[in-house]
Amino acid sequence: MHRILVDKDLCKGCKSCVLACMLRNSNAEDIYTLDLDSIDTESKNHIEMDRNNNPVPIFCRHCDEPECVMTCMSGAMSKDDETGIVSYDESKCGSCYMCVMSCSYGLLKVDDRSKQKILKCDLCKNEEIPKCVAMCPTGAIKLQKEDAYAR
Repeated sequence: MHRILVDKDLCKGCKSCVLACMLRNSNAEDIYTLDLDSIDTESKNHIEMDRNNNPVPIFCRHCDEPECVMTCMSGAMSKDDETGIVSYDESKCGSCYMCVMSCSYGLLKVDDRSKQKILKCDLCKNEEIPKCVAMCPTGAIKLQKEDAYAR
């Protein structure tokens, strides 16, 4: 099992992680053809500023006990016991937004186009390393194997 860890002290707010996520979840061939103004090009992570105006990367933590899964009444949110990935199944979603309201990290949001599906990180499923991790120039975003820390 894997999870993304964030060292906010290393984050410079460059948004390379956001652009990498947008590119991965779009039809653009590369960063130069990515339409940043399109509402269909949304990132599943973002950068906030803390009270001292320092950047704080906000990512899905694929929690051990995810509130989004516990509050999802339709079963659209689920956690894979083997991989640890918390997934979203749009076809099961009832658009109640309980997952959005319960996310401890304030990450989940409703898509801008339909206002009915949830934008949810899937750790770049079927890729060796998530794009946000691969594109972070400072190493603020890391992928850690679960066995590297105690449960």
